[in-house]
Amino acid sequence: MKCLSLLAAWCCLLLTASGQSRALVLQTDFGVRDGAVSAMKGVAFGVSPSLPVFDLTHEIPPYNIWEGAYRLQQTAAYWPKGTVFVSVVDPGVGSSRKSVVLETKSGHYFVTPDNGTLTFVAEQLGVSAIREIDEKKNRLPGSEKSYTFHGRDLYAYTGARLAAGVIRFEETGPLLPDLIRIPYQRAVLNNGTLQGNIPILDVQYGNVWTNIPDSLLAQLNVRHGDQLQVRILHDNKAVWSGEMPFAATFSAVPEGKPLAYLNSLLQLSFALNMGDFAKTHTIGSGPDWSVEVRVTSRGTSTPPR
Repeated sequence: MKCLSLLAAWCCLLLTASGQSRALVLQTDFGVRDGAVSAMKGVAFGVSPSLPVFDLTHEIPPYNIWEGAYRLQQTAAYWPKGTVFVSVVDPGVGSSRKSVVLETKSGHYFVTPDNGTLTFVAEQLGVSAIREIDEKKNRLPGSEKSYTFHGRDLYAYTGARLAAGVIRFEETGPLLPDLIRIPYQRAVLNNGTLQGNIPILDVQYGNVWTNIPDSLLAQLNVRHGDQLQVRILHDNKAVWSGEMPFAATFSAVPEGKPLAYLNSLLQLSFALNMGDFAKTHTIGSGPDWSVEVRVTSRGTSTPPR
């Protein structure tokens, strides 16, 4: 996250130097083996050659709306107010699903299909207003016969025009009352048991991340050295359970042993020191994965801060 903060700061300097007020950040499930992402960037360049364009990721698993939603939440708050995000994970392209622009209370903008992609940023940053993209006014000229590449023809074009100041948010289209949201287990403390969701896996190391924040751990007075009973469920059926200490660092346990810790987003996570927890125990992530955690014994260390 330190790297993201430095990138955001550098982005602010670049925007000031270029005279632009906003950056454009792209996310897709396209990969980079063909020319799809380059085509989107070409559309943005055609709108404004001085527009700063950045990549969030183009490695979202195909059709995985949930992960696209999570990656926006993971990064958006580290970008300056006014940044425009274009996210295209769109298995329903060409269908009746709506194309929208979200303005958050934090002053960020998100251009995307309305298919659940905005579930987390709407909660995290707050909803100021939602507008449906008016395709008659905000579509790449000459693309009217194209039905399967809205990332290029609609989202990159609208996002670039918004970021470059060619159009205002109010000109993107009519207001909508709400967004489509993906249901999942919110993080709660219930009678001494922490309950939450497993939104994502640490793809590099196999650590299991939850949505349980440090504030809920503090309510339960969880301290480093406490022993936790962890139960992981898929579709409400237990697939793994066991005990592990709550630790500040991976080295607090022997190699290959499990631990609970706070990840870079200050959310409860599980790992094997120098191992792959998810692969070892066949754990996945998504709206149908949940976790239950309780304290079984107390240690003597100071509480997490």
